[in-house]
Amino acid sequence: MSQFDVTIIGSGPGGYVSAIRCAQLGFKTAIIEKYSTLGGTCLNVGCIPSKALLASSHHYEELQHFADHGIEVSGDVKVNLEKMIARKQAVVDQTSGGVKFLMDKNNITVFNGVGSFESATSVKVTKEDGSSEIIESKNIIIATGSKPSSLPFIKLDKERIITSTEALKLKEVPKHLVIIGGGVIGIELGQVYLRLGAQVSVVEFMDRIIPGMDAALSKELTKVLKKQGMKFYTSHKVQSVERAGDVVTVKAENAKGEIITLEGDYSLVSVGRRPYTDGLNAEKAGVKVTERGQIEVNDHLQTSASNIYAIGDVVRGAMLAHKAEEEGVMVAEILAGQKPHIDYNLIPGVVYTWPEVAAVGKTEEQLKAEGIAYKAGSFPFKALGRARAGGDTDGFVKILADAKTDEVLGVHMIGARCADLIAEAVTAMEFRASAEDISRMSHAHPTFAEAIKEAALAATDNRALHV
Repeated sequence: MSQFDVTIIGSGPGGYVSAIRCAQLGFKTAIIEKYSTLGGTCLNVGCIPSKALLASSHHYEELQHFADHGIEVSGDVKVNLEKMIARKQAVVDQTSGGVKFLMDKNNITVFNGVGSFESATSVKVTKEDGSSEIIESKNIIIATGSKPSSLPFIKLDKERIITSTEALKLKEVPKHLVIIGGGVIGIELGQVYLRLGAQVSVVEFMDRIIPGMDAALSKELTKVLKKQGMKFYTSHKVQSVERAGDVVTVKAENAKGEIITLEGDYSLVSVGRRPYTDGLNAEKAGVKVTERGQIEVNDHLQTSASNIYAIGDVVRGAMLAHKAEEEGVMVAEILAGQKPHIDYNLIPGVVYTWPEVAAVGKTEEQLKAEGIAYKAGSFPFKALGRARAGGDTDGFVKILADAKTDEVLGVHMIGARCADLIAEAVTAMEFRASAEDISRMSHAHPTFAEAIKEAALAATDNRALHV
């Protein structure tokens, strides 16, 4: 029987990063993965493949604007979706292979199969051929992630009524893609197929898309995507989704109680994700699961069984790969006797549309609800030299700072390269910078990052220089 210091169930970003950190700290480490490839949802059917398709479709869209830059392209320009999907898969395979390399490099033992508890210190690994083996481990980390959610009355056939997993490998560009859910995943995949020629309609129960982010970001992204041709039906409650042949009919009720009908050839159900604990047998280890299906943990991510921890999408908090990574490192260091911490308020969120959307800290709505006095400063990309030079003038940066202390409480941005720019905001807030601190930092010119400095100037004393 194999014995380990730490065994991780699940090889997504949380699991495999935690395994590496455990190995670095001197623990004899194992990782269990039910699928044949490592990397979990993020690497195989989430973050990485969706960004590959976003990149490919963005290149195609840019061709439509080459003439604005004095570049004339003659002849037919066609989308080869099969090659696009194949490239996406090559990126996935390379990335997953990189994780396997890291496991080998760090002497981490990989078990392929479904991990299920036999007790608080033993895990059974059941392989595809039905055979199994038992692993003994002093400590165990649950990192089993999440799966796409649905609505109880929707029958997912995974052909025409699909989840994000199937949307990443379609055989054709939809004529009309009806997306149920205006969150990050639905909007990103919607833009992929919008660029490739599909009509895209988004049905959202809330009164705006990306409802978890600052309302100003939602408003700006809606405006830009409408300009690109995407249609939105916010404050609409889906009543039914039915398929007849190649036609999918979605019926939804609007705020006035009226029923609207949308017909498409595909419907993407993107209403969030649920924690995945199927087959884990958590009860055998004395691990409590909440009514929402999450593993119950304390502030140290420790479950009701003292030697078992849980991280990532399977516990409370935002379902983000980088949040899972931080938690994986935190648990490894706790097991080593260190005292790490995570400030969950400073975990950034990103939407990888174009323009990109990124945010960290409190939204304006949260500050109002909490009664915190604040001041705000914004700067539009259209006033930015680098943005005009590149033709990416949509968007803005907004900084929220404490009205008395000037400490930055939240940074919200939409525009080119915001997925990367948000790191400056995270760094500043980790060191509890004031808006004036940021405004006095030299930012290279011309860059997109200058928008952060200008927004900080606007928040400091309403003295942005270029607007």
